[in-house]
Amino acid sequence: MGDDNPQQAMTDEEREEILELYDGLRVADVTDGLDYHGFHNQNRVSNDIGPLYRDVEDFSHQITGFAYTARYLPTNERRDLPHYEELDFQTSHHEWAGEWWTNKSPDPDTDAMREGDILVAEAHDMEVGIFGSFNLLTFVNEGVRGLVTDGGPRDTDEVIKQGIPVYSKEVNKTIPPGRAELAEEGVPVNISGCQIRPGDVVVADGDGVVTVPIEHARTVAETAWEVLENDQDNRREYYDKIGLEHDFTLE
Repeated sequence: MGDDNPQQAMTDEEREEILELYDGLRVADVTDGLDYHGFHNQNRVSNDIGPLYRDVEDFSHQITGFAYTARYLPTNERRDLPHYEELDFQTSHHEWAGEWWTNKSPDPDTDAMREGDILVAEAHDMEVGIFGSFNLLTFVNEGVRGLVTDGGPRDTDEVIKQGIPVYSKEVNKTIPPGRAELAEEGVPVNISGCQIRPGDVVVADGDGVVTVPIEHARTVAETAWEVLENDQDNRREYYDKIGLEHDFTLE
């Protein structure tokens, strides 16, 4: 990533400050905040990108963080298979697949990821499970909070069981070897009609995904809090009227 990359330029303290500003804000609040500041038709990821699962008890599927971006392309290389009598798992599949993952489709660089990042992967029009239950764990181990992609993961039962927030267009079955290549990382990406740059703020919940240009992160958050607090005041009044017990969404 270049020296002018906003994610790279921010200190840990600045990142923590912004994360605290967005802690508790909903996609709806942030969207209204963007509207207030003139972003009416930008920064909203298309509604075809949604959560892989929803935790309606604790809302653990909700994530906010900074975009760490990667862009994938479909391969244009044909694989020459040996005669079926010469096929064997070790040399014809395992070693070949390992070489592909190493040279053509390695995972994004975990050494470049920072605590509080969200992996944002452009991978549209490829029925490939680039991310799954294993490599998502390697990102989470580096402090990554989840995945947003216009492709789709595989191993999704395990991903849900592991509690890893994923926002995707679809679910897939296949692996990258012979299908997908990592083109670039740390560059602006197009996620279902929305430009997301490295270091932009990403907010995702049951309503979908919205992103805020890092230059406007503070002012949008301040407006979004006004929206949320007004909503909480109104809902609190109706909770009382109809006898609903107050819950954490009113705090």
